[in-house]
Amino acid sequence: MSTECIQTELDLGRSGARKLVGAFDGGAITSNGGVALLAGADRQLRLAERLAACFTDHRMAEAIKHTLPDLLRQRIFGLALGYEDLIDHDALRFDPALAAVIDKPGGALAGKSTLNRLEHASKIGRDRHHKLDHDGAAIERLFVDLFLEGHREPPMRIVIDLDATDDPLYGDQEGRHFHGYYDCYCYLPLYVFCGRHLLAAKLRSSANDAADGAVQEVARIIGHIRLHWPSTTIVIRADSGFCRDDLKSWCEESGVQYVLGLASNERLAVQIEPEMKLAKRKAKRTGKPARVFADFRYRTRKSWSVERRVIGKAEFTNGGANPRFIVTNVHAAFGAPRFLYETVYCQRGEMENRLKECQGDLFADRTPTPTMRANQLRLWLSSLAYVLTRVVRRIGLRDSMDRMLRIVQITKSDRTGRAGLGAGGLIFIFFDLPAVLHESPVFGGLIAMDTETALFDNPPHAHRYTGI
Repeated sequence: MSTECIQTELDLGRSGARKLVGAFDGGAITSNGGVALLAGADRQLRLAERLAACFTDHRMAEAIKHTLPDLLRQRIFGLALGYEDLIDHDALRFDPALAAVIDKPGGALAGKSTLNRLEHASKIGRDRHHKLDHDGAAIERLFVDLFLEGHREPPMRIVIDLDATDDPLYGDQEGRHFHGYYDCYCYLPLYVFCGRHLLAAKLRSSANDAADGAVQEVARIIGHIRLHWPSTTIVIRADSGFCRDDLKSWCEESGVQYVLGLASNERLAVQIEPEMKLAKRKAKRTGKPARVFADFRYRTRKSWSVERRVIGKAEFTNGGANPRFIVTNVHAAFGAPRFLYETVYCQRGEMENRLKECQGDLFADRTPTPTMRANQLRLWLSSLAYVLTRVVRRIGLRDSMDRMLRIVQITKSDRTGRAGLGAGGLIFIFFDLPAVLHESPVFGGLIAMDTETALFDNPPHAHRYTGI
């Protein structure tokens, strides 16, 4: 019995003056439509060109088929679209949407081998295959420059968050080390954020302490910021892993405020015994968790060079006593204990969400190459993909405040919307209710600025303790 083939086109009649035809050849179809938004953000920032300026290109000019900015666009756009590995670009090089925004319609983009040579650049960059060399210091400055340009005017205050996280390794990469806390071989990159703005992503061996190099990174970033914003008050915030004397001393000498977690010990527990008894009585009387705050001076026996202000949270819950401590150089007149702990310090937990976005959505923990240098470049490329997606979200707010408010009105039961460009370029709408909107000439409209810049404005009066 012969097989009857289906015709390649179907005549569907006419719609007015237009003839309708159904075709089954696929055509130039792509699932990566979100790349158009990324390209728009790239044009606003001139990100690819500015990143390319951080490289030295030793290739013969007459033999270049793919320019350095195009290579960087292709790699960063791919990461933002959900394509984590270089091998993905053997298919992406023929994607019509990606080719269109890189201005190569109908032509092939770079394949995995070309992009591999970009990422594995040597320090010299003049060997046979690897002729693209990057300047790490220039790339690090670019992150801070992008942050500064996102503000029309210098803010009164900014809060800078520090945190370290694990980057699991499954090969014999340079700098690999077994970390007991994470129970795996890993890197231990240092991240620095200001709200949702990424300021630094520093790859480090996990043989180092979490706070190693923090003073140098903070000094570099704040020094650059102060060149442009000399009057802005800067607050450093981090968990107890960064409560080191060198960081606190540098902040005190440099006029920088800090609010840092402090690990509990017996001496600290004794300091808040009266507050803990009060919290216990309140909890038993009300049947609900209760907390009382203490404010006192403290110095370790060996590791601290001077006595410092410590705030203790004496909390009693159904599970029993739950004491917590922070150390700060914020004067009591500008930060009451409860305010500094609940409103300032506890907000550092939001940085965990930023780390999840970088690692879970944009593959910042994908560092499989043999050398630290190449893996650091991969981390920066993922971090710049994060920057682009953040800009896309801000540009999405530029049309009008009214539109955002209408969206918020419809979804008021859910206080926060999220956004992203997932695999295939899926676009989610973004808004943040706890945000203040400012105009930005760089981002082309309204941008969401974190309310943490105003945390210390009109603070509550300081007391020995404040209960709830």
